[in-house]
Amino acid sequence: MNGHGGTDFFEDETLGKAFDARLIRRLLGYLKPYRWHVVLAVFLLLVIANSTLAWPFLLKHFVDVITRSDITDAEKLQTVNSLALIFLGLVFVRFAAEYLSALVVTIFGQRVTYDLRVQVFSHIQKMSLKFFDKNPVGRLITRVTNDVEALNQFISMGVVTAFLDALLLTGLLIWMFANSVKLSLMVVGIVVPLIIAITWWFKSRSRKSYRSARKKLARINAFANESITGMSVVQLFNRQEKNLGRFSKLSTDLRNEWFRAIFYHAIYFPSIEIFGSLAAGFIIYYGALNLSPGVAGGLTLGTVIAFLGWTFQFFGPIRDLAEKYNVMQAAMASSERIFKILDRAEEIPNPERPLSLEPFKGRIEFQNVWFAYNDEEWVLKDVSFTIEPGEKVAFVGVTGAGKTSIINLICRLYDIQRGRILIDGKDVRDVDKRELRRKVGLVLQDVFLFSGDIRSNIRLGEDAITDEKVAQVAERVNAAGFIKRLPDGYRAEVQERGSTLSVGERQLLSFARALAFDPAILILDEATSNIDTRTEILIQDAVEKLMKDRTSIVIAHRLSTIRKVDKIFVLHKGEIKEEGTHEQLLRNGGIYYRLYQLQYKDINGRTRRPVDEPAPAPIEPMLPDTDTGERRWR
Repeated sequence: MNGHGGTDFFEDETLGKAFDARLIRRLLGYLKPYRWHVVLAVFLLLVIANSTLAWPFLLKHFVDVITRSDITDAEKLQTVNSLALIFLGLVFVRFAAEYLSALVVTIFGQRVTYDLRVQVFSHIQKMSLKFFDKNPVGRLITRVTNDVEALNQFISMGVVTAFLDALLLTGLLIWMFANSVKLSLMVVGIVVPLIIAITWWFKSRSRKSYRSARKKLARINAFANESITGMSVVQLFNRQEKNLGRFSKLSTDLRNEWFRAIFYHAIYFPSIEIFGSLAAGFIIYYGALNLSPGVAGGLTLGTVIAFLGWTFQFFGPIRDLAEKYNVMQAAMASSERIFKILDRAEEIPNPERPLSLEPFKGRIEFQNVWFAYNDEEWVLKDVSFTIEPGEKVAFVGVTGAGKTSIINLICRLYDIQRGRILIDGKDVRDVDKRELRRKVGLVLQDVFLFSGDIRSNIRLGEDAITDEKVAQVAERVNAAGFIKRLPDGYRAEVQERGSTLSVGERQLLSFARALAFDPAILILDEATSNIDTRTEILIQDAVEKLMKDRTSIVIAHRLSTIRKVDKIFVLHKGEIKEEGTHEQLLRNGGIYYRLYQLQYKDINGRTRRPVDEPAPAPIEPMLPDTDTGERRWR
């Protein structure tokens, strides 16, 4: 995200068509498991529509009866009583139908929302890390929450309202033409074209304004998220006033856009009311001039009054459809974004017939591996090495050399472009991902802790790991000391990302987590880089316990932490340049030697060598390569 609002957010909010039949059909497919709920809802909507349309017809008969002069008052009273009972019955029927309809629609709407939300979340969990590299976390959270909720609003409100409005409009036209063709043509022929024209104008303006408001709101959200997340920097550099000014400007833009949207609504809905009043005026005027109650099939006062009721009912569904237009837009945009994720194929699929890793030994082999995150921007170039079962190795190199990429490939979080990666002689692409990852324990420098308590962060929902085992592994990795000092011990609450724990405490928990799952392959990625000396002593003791009888891989910038490993691989620009033990690499005087010199040189330029370490070879100067001109170590 950039300081001007974040281009990614704007692209994310681009809207497609306001109505996309393809998306509608796909959305309706989620209703198939609840088709009987839908059938019941449709039946109830039919009941609601007919009970709504019937009362003007009853009013017509009521007026016609009381204005007739050819029947007695007793007959009039009897007919009026019958009509009143029918009307009262319709009121209760409509109440019951609307209650049941709301209940049924809410039930299947929430179930569809649940199905869709679970499907989206499940699909996201199957994606490779490459997918998450290109999709911000905030965007994916929006898909699972806001976008799914927008579809819930569309299904439970938009679709139901639209269907009911369509039934009402259809029924109104039938009732109106059945009672008076001339009055019906007057309403439809004069007023409807005006409504279509103003609705088209409103739709185009409202759509532009809605899209602009969504983008401006996304800009505010992005800026607010950036400012709050970086509040320590904001306050340190006294940027509060600048940020407030920027936020005020963004908020003003959003407010003005909503004013524009309100302006369109303020024109459209009063216009609909005016057209409705105009239609009523035409009906009254025409009815007053053409009343013929005594003529068979003639226009009666009851018919005129009924038409007034139907006319006002006619404009209600039109207003409702206009009000639900934004719901439709949001649903189309949300469904398009959701289906874009669901349609994305799993980049690292499991093999159809996976090979078993049992009996597992832990031999790792890279054969001429080439890997790039983007196209052919190679991070690893023709990398080959072998790690024997139980062997302890380390990878070192400057930032960007490819150390973490090797870890990701061993766990098959990414797939390579060329070469092969073998575990016990089996290509990782032919092995079940879950089985492979169960064999690997990973301890990262940036430890991720989940909200919950200490126990849940060690066992990670694995029921087979008992409370006793949790306590045992914590004791073994020296984490029990600080855990017992917490107010609730192992039940102590862990806040988001473990913010209340120190870096060292979080790393000790990650060691306990790794040991609890008893992995056959242990990977320590930068695991001892950011801790104090006392905690490092505890962790080094825990590391030795963890590495025992396991294939172990260590990645660290502090060379002192890897002096005891069996083999060290030195990575440089995606290639393995050197390999050997700590002492061998120092004697070779290559890249590893230079890294050692840089780390242990004091302010006077002297190398502070541990007393138990042999004297390194003398430093050799950098000389230009005779072929390329590049400066290299001799």
